[in-house]
Order: sequence, then structure tokens, then C-alpha cells
Amino acid sequence: MKKSISLALALHAGSCFSFAQGTGTYAFLRNDVSARAAALNGSFVSMTNDPNVLFYNPAGLTTVEKPSASIGFLKHLMDVNAGSISFAQYVDGIGNVGAGITFIDYGTFTQTDQFLANLGSFGVTEFALVAGMATSLDEESSMGANVKVISSSIASYRSSAIAVDLGYFYSIPAENITVGASVLNLGRQLKTYADVRESLPLDVKIGITKRPEHLPVFLNLNFHKLNETQESFFQRLSAFSFGAEFLMSESVRFRVGYSNEQRKELKLGTSAGLAGFSFGGGFLFNEYRFDYAFNSYGKIGALHRISLGTEF
Repeated sequence: MKKSISLALALHAGSCFSFAQGTGTYAFLRNDVSARAAALNGSFVSMTNDPNVLFYNPAGLTTVEKPSASIGFLKHLMDVNAGSISFAQYVDGIGNVGAGITFIDYGTFTQTDQFLANLGSFGVTEFALVAGMATSLDEESSMGANVKVISSSIASYRSSAIAVDLGYFYSIPAENITVGASVLNLGRQLKTYADVRESLPLDVKIGITKRPEHLPVFLNLNFHKLNETQESFFQRLSAFSFGAEFLMSESVRFRVGYSNEQRKELKLGTSAGLAGFSFGGGFLFNEYRFDYAFNSYGKIGALHRISLGTEF
């Protein structure tokens, strides 16, 4: 599908909330990566035993019990496609390591000159390569870090950046509680568009996961963008998300999530519909896992996402 160049620039800038949750360069880094995390609406900072924790809290890599891999795909609005690949395992003498890639392809655009003559087509893509490592501090806590190489391209123009993620993880086994904190996308651009240097989408997150005694559910509460300046302390906490993962059986999961920031940003007029709510599920078969997520953007539309994972 061909689109105008003005739309391409708008997508890159992240001005449309439905494509990247925030503004500025590399805003795609704020998007959820896996179907499991998306169904929980991003409340994933303190979740365990999933290679995709790499993208949310590198310290969580210490909870990955076996070598694990995951691949995900998202069919976005307006013919935009996105996806991810991740892998994590323990390596003797090094610790827990992980690697992954997340990307977004905005599609094909029509290039014209000042007289609107058709000069052909071009693409717009962005991706990030991530490599991380985590180590246990003691039986309850761990810390981790990622290195990210980020790239963006519009036709023949390129932009790049390098960043790090830092994470901390703490568990309280007696209470079935895990706590996570991370600082994501701490870095700078190496090459800019039009010599205009922009800041990366820095995000400070804190999350807690609780499994109530005798109840087959994981309850998650995450606070996002704690680094951003707000008028009051409570407004600083307004970018929160909640997620619940229900263990229906040994092989079936049901998930629901809510994002308060999405709910407010996607409200049109007096109604927001189901904007900010997410639903999904998972099915485990031996060492394989299939996950699905539905995220509502209200009147704008909805997203469907799938992920496939395995243990080795």
C-alpha cells in the first residue's frame, strides 16, 4: 500500500499514539514486544521465566529456567508490521545471557518531487538489536544490563543510536511476590536526521507481581515513565498498567490488562470505548507455547498479536 511522504515523516516522529506510545525519535521502543506482555498491557517488569523479560527488565533473565526462545509478530494499523525475536539461557562462567531484536516496518511510500511527479517508492523501518546479561546477587535478588544498537531509515536516510538498559529484580518466595525495577533506553543518537539531535525514549519502570495464596493467578502492577516531569507526585504515577494472568489449567492461560495512560490518550470526545484494555491467552504443549493478545485502541481500532516460544 502506497502512502504519502508526509505520513512517513509523521510515523517516524511517533506523533500517532497508536503506532508508538510516546513522541520523539525511536518511539517504537516503547511498544510491547511479546503477545504475553501485550495481553498484560506492558505490566511485565517483574514477571519471570520468559526470554522476553530481556526487553522489560534484564535482571529478570536470572529467572529463565531453561534455554528459551520466542518469536512474535504484530499486524499493526495501516499496513504497519512489527515483530521480535528473543533468546535467553544460562552460560557457565558468565551467568544468564539474552539477545533479541525488535523491529517495525511502516510499509511502502510514494516519493514525489515538488511538482508531484512520481519518483518511485521507498520504505521506512526501525529496529533495535539487544544483548543482555544478568547475575544473581543472592538467593532473592539479581541485577542485569542490556546494550542496544538502534537504527532507523527513511528512504536513503539513516539515523542510529546506542543505549543501555539497567535492571534490578527481587523475590520474596514466602509471600509469592516478585519486584522489578528498570531504566530503559539510556543513551544517545550517533547519527541524526537533518542534524537535529533528539533524546531517546528514556523510561523508568517499577513493577510488582503477586500470586495470592491458593489462587491460580499472577497479579501485576507496573508504573511507567517515572522519570518524566509532572505537576504533582500522583500525576507522576498516572502512567500505570495492571495485568492478571489466570492459570486455567496446566496448559491454558487467560490474560487481561489495563493501561491508564492509553485510556486517557485514546479518549475521543466523551467516550473511550475499550481503549486501554487488553485480553489474551496462551496454550502450552510440552516445551512449546503459543500466545495471543488483543489490544483495544477504542475508536481508532485494535491490534492482534501472536507469539511462539519454546524451551530447549
